[in-house]
Amino acid sequence: MENINITPIVEALIGLLSIVITSFVIPWLNQKVAAEKLEKAKKWAKIAVEAAEQMYNESGKGEQKKEYVYNFLTSKGIVIDFDEVEALIESEVHKLTK
Repeated sequence: MENINITPIVEALIGLLSIVITSFVIPWLNQKVAAEKLEKAKKWAKIAVEAAEQMYNESGKGEQKKEYVYNFLTSKGIVIDFDEVEALIESEVHKLTK
């Protein structure tokens, strides 16, 4: 009986598997992580906006409120730029006023 070398088949399967992982699995994981990060940021932004509204309930304190929210989000490990924070703040303020 002759020995059959299956090494090329195994190598081909490993190559195919690595292509599938890099083409589909990794992008899917990145998308999922980004979505979770956004949901986490929204959750903390809502809490921070409500807290800022309570702390600075006078009119004309908008900049102090924004700074508070930005600092709060940063303290929670949410690293996004100020424009993104501003968009989250505006979204949450809009929800509060309805």
